[in-house]
Amino acid sequence: MACFVVPTAAAIVTTVMGKKVPEKYHINWLNSMLWGGVVMLAVEHITHKEVVLYPPFLTAGITEVWPEMMRVGIPMTLSVFLIWGVMVAIAAIASKRVKCVEA
Repeated sequence: MACFVVPTAAAIVTTVMGKKVPEKYHINWLNSMLWGGVVMLAVEHITHKEVVLYPPFLTAGITEVWPEMMRVGIPMTLSVFLIWGVMVAIAAIASKRVKCVEA
């Protein structure tokens, strides 16, 4: 029910730092992946009434929230970063091939 908190924190950090990251790293791809996942998970948790739109927002206590963030939120966020890294690497390789063909 709180697994989306970890990618939300990551998305906030990457959005704030986005202007400082060189364009070749396609930080906008990462932001799109993170924010898209956050919205999807938030909607899913709201529809299952695990998250409510009034305080305290999460329907479970910290003893249930913390383990879920560690067990689900962190691996999920790391997976998004890994996929983004692969995408950036493929884009860099493709860019080098295009430059070689044009030369």
